[in-house]
Amino acid sequence: MKKIIIILFVIFATISQAQQKLTLEECYNLVDKNYPLAKQNQLLNQKNTFESDALLKAKLPKIDINAQATYQSAVTELPISLPNIAINPLNKEQYRATLDVNQLLYNGGLIDANVQLKQMQTKVQQQQIAVNLYPLKSKINYHFMSVLLLQEQKRLLISKKNLISEKVNEVKAAVKYGALLPSSEQVLEAEILKIQQSIIDNDFQRTKEIQNLAALTSSTISNEVDLIPPVTTVNSTGNRPELILYSLQEQQIDQSKMVLSKSNFPKINAFGQAGYGNPGLNMLNNSLEGFYIVGLKMNWNVFDWNKSKTEQQALDISKQIIATEKETFELNNQMQMKELETEIIKIEKIIQTDVEIIALRENILKVSESQLKNGVITTSEFIIELTNLFDAKTSEKIHQTQLELTKVNYQISKGI
Repeated sequence: MKKIIIILFVIFATISQAQQKLTLEECYNLVDKNYPLAKQNQLLNQKNTFESDALLKAKLPKIDINAQATYQSAVTELPISLPNIAINPLNKEQYRATLDVNQLLYNGGLIDANVQLKQMQTKVQQQQIAVNLYPLKSKINYHFMSVLLLQEQKRLLISKKNLISEKVNEVKAAVKYGALLPSSEQVLEAEILKIQQSIIDNDFQRTKEIQNLAALTSSTISNEVDLIPPVTTVNSTGNRPELILYSLQEQQIDQSKMVLSKSNFPKINAFGQAGYGNPGLNMLNNSLEGFYIVGLKMNWNVFDWNKSKTEQQALDISKQIIATEKETFELNNQMQMKELETEIIKIEKIIQTDVEIIALRENILKVSESQLKNGVITTSEFIIELTNLFDAKTSEKIHQTQLELTKVNYQISKGI
């Protein structure tokens, strides 16, 4: 019973593996999820949480415990003497321990502005990761379409092999009745072995491309995977991650200007101090005593020698630099898209010619098949025409794959 269960499990696992399907979009998602660089997104979120929490803690009371013991070379003394009144001089050894509490009441929203700036900086860093990951999509496109091409080439090779195998039986009969030389059968068998070599090479090439695809996506992909051809269009709209990055960088500069403007707001703090020392607040009392102080404190830098204004101007220039980078990127990207559009038109016209060539080669092959049956031509000549047909079909598949690759690269260039 156990053996039966194991056998069924192996069969089920094999079937499941053979039925694995994968789309181009799923490969993109795997890169965004599994590629080592993509893992920084979560780390940046954690970093932002800690930094924001640290900034917000400035709103909480600040509590300090202070203690000191000093020896002074001189102490405060009355410059006069009073009759019948003895005043003990202060000790030169003095002691004090205090608990100090400071609570921020108002700073113009500077803390919240800094928290928002940290969040914006995190978004910019995460978008930079997206920009760095984006070129991997072009590599994914290449390896994905290479596997699709190899799949189609293998189907053509198998079709060609089957067709020649059928001809072997016909040739055997012709050889038997003396219509063809015995070597004719061997020519076909040699061609079958040659095709088998091509199939073996195809399988190894396909395995290599799947391994490259698995490495880029940091995932496990079966050699039996069935890749689903992508649905491509050149008319849809998109948005490149670089453009999103430029927009976020501009927003970061605006937020930096907001922080800068709030840094000049007045700051109001409530404070309190409780302590025990010798002397206390009464400097004439030469003994240990407790004391406390409470109050409000305001700090306002009303003139900073135009420091804030200069920093604002520097931020404005940084924004202009980003605008020029964005303009340069858009110009280069438009040029690239125009080149891809031209390439698409060219390949489509080539494919139209491929279809015509295939139709002509099929007609030629039909004539060759009839001539072979009648002994007019040799099997070698038939193989030449058969190879010409399948070369034409292979050429068409290559051009179709090139067309689809160019289209998906166009989509990537557009930002889809």
